[in-house]
Amino acid sequence: MTISPINLAFKNCKKEKRPALITFTVAGDNTKKNSFKILNSIAKHTDILELSFLHNCPIADGGQIQNSTYRALKNGTTLKDTFQIAKKFKKNNPNKPLILMGYYNLIYQSGENSFLKNCKLSKVDGLIVVDLPWPENKKFAKKCKKKSISFVQLLSPTTSKERMKKIIKDSHDMIYYISMLSTTGGKLKVSPKIILENYDKIKRINNSKNLVIGFGITVKTISALKKADGLVVGSALCKEISNSLNNGQNPVTNVTDIVKKLRKKIS
Repeated sequence: MTISPINLAFKNCKKEKRPALITFTVAGDNTKKNSFKILNSIAKHTDILELSFLHNCPIADGGQIQNSTYRALKNGTTLKDTFQIAKKFKKNNPNKPLILMGYYNLIYQSGENSFLKNCKLSKVDGLIVVDLPWPENKKFAKKCKKKSISFVQLLSPTTSKERMKKIIKDSHDMIYYISMLSTTGGKLKVSPKIILENYDKIKRINNSKNLVIGFGITVKTISALKKADGLVVGSALCKEISNSLNNGQNPVTNVTDIVKKLRKKIS
């Protein structure tokens, strides 16, 4: 059985005794061209990339990601454009795992089969669907698995142990632990120590599953959490795009610099 690109990325990071760095950017931010350029540029310094497909009401996302989404919607980015950016990226970086992240509404509108067909054509490796929780996602997750697309399950600090066991059992290559009850980009309201205590409890249920932490992770906080299998940084990158545009600077260069800093902190 061939190992999936996502699993391979974690395996390589474990060999290097460090967590996987997972970056998140919004498709089409700040332009369709720059969105691809950012992905292509940061790919050298990151292990797994998440790319958001657009939604005009991103309920789990804080201000920074909402700003990114607004810019991308304003410049006319569509789901079709997202797949084109993904396809172009994978053509340039065939071995770098790419996960699409978004909300179920667009998948429903496209039709699940049609959406997954486009994922396959674009060589997408995984999917995170924020508002499709377990067990409602069981049927769709099975469809993903059949197409060798990893469906990423979500856990939060309020998920009960019984429920966790079931979600972990049904999970594919990666599980995403939401570090705190907040939207993305909020300041860490919980100490890294408590986040890691909760994280360890989840790992004890099944140590063989790749478990990543997201929400509130920045250049300042990342090294305190480097015990995790992987760490997701999104709002800090979206914020950097906003700052670059406000200062008349190149977002591609500036976002790449931040990703290099993040990587250094966990290496």
